[in-house]
Amino acid sequence: MKALTIGFVLLATFAAGPTHAEETKVSIGISGWTGFAPLTLAKEAGIFKKNGLDVTIKKIPQASRHLAIGSGDIQCAATTVETWIVWNANGIPTKQIFQLDKSFGADGMVVRNDINSIKDLKGKTVAASAPGTAPYFTLAWFLNKNGLSVKDVQVVNLEPGPAAQAFLAGQNDAAMTYEPYLSNVRGKPEAGKIIATTLDYPMIMDTFGCTPKFLEENPKAAKALADSYFEAVEMINKDPAKAYEIMGADVRQTGEQFGNSAKYLRWQDREANKKFFNGEWQAFSQEAGALLKQIGIIKEVPDLKTIMDNQFVQ
Repeated sequence: MKALTIGFVLLATFAAGPTHAEETKVSIGISGWTGFAPLTLAKEAGIFKKNGLDVTIKKIPQASRHLAIGSGDIQCAATTVETWIVWNANGIPTKQIFQLDKSFGADGMVVRNDINSIKDLKGKTVAASAPGTAPYFTLAWFLNKNGLSVKDVQVVNLEPGPAAQAFLAGQNDAAMTYEPYLSNVRGKPEAGKIIATTLDYPMIMDTFGCTPKFLEENPKAAKALADSYFEAVEMINKDPAKAYEIMGADVRQTGEQFGNSAKYLRWQDREANKKFFNGEWQAFSQEAGALLKQIGIIKEVPDLKTIMDNQFVQ
């Protein structure tokens, strides 16, 4: 009887052991941007854990996220599509494996009331983050679509929050910013107006990616990361109030406040991902790469086939 009991104990230990042993550790670099929030939800709601992942989320500014990847401090990250092009072109090999979100008016340009078109910005001062960041690229994209380049304006390097604050204080002719700072200008029409957002120029799209080494060594974990994200999006759709409360807490917002900021973007589910990587990603990446080279952010566009792997969204 004793031997039988020991046998059951050993069997139970053996059965429980692999589940724990198969848990893959992964560190992810993100910011407090609303579009990345389902990753936080997946961690806080136990979705990552359920899918065999031991995830550490680190808040790292976009400008230094690639350094954390290069040092091995993180294996995966979230950022805008064009940023992966910049990282790979500058010696930080990474691959995008699923799309997170699309901005629908959450990023934009504010101008003084006497400026009637983006073309009127020639020779004017525009506050925007440093080259290599999403706000700077957004400025370049908006200008390019209107026959101008960053050389046609005087760029004052300010992060989105300070850029909006300076604009409301009467400094600079225009500014590149995003929510919630964009809405601050909506609230003070005497200071200026929003002349364009990603509703007019849909070009802010965030994706999740990892190092080739991590993907090669942990294909099951990579699939689990994608699956966990899609499960988090499903949770948001089924119980938005609860999900917003969890995600809002991470950025010191109430569920209601977080829900308001979420109105300006769309999280992308599995079906949306399949469509995105079947043509849209390729077309945007080609255009973005050409513009990045044109404005001097990169010297050469990397082989786009090497910086994306969509097998994990199937």
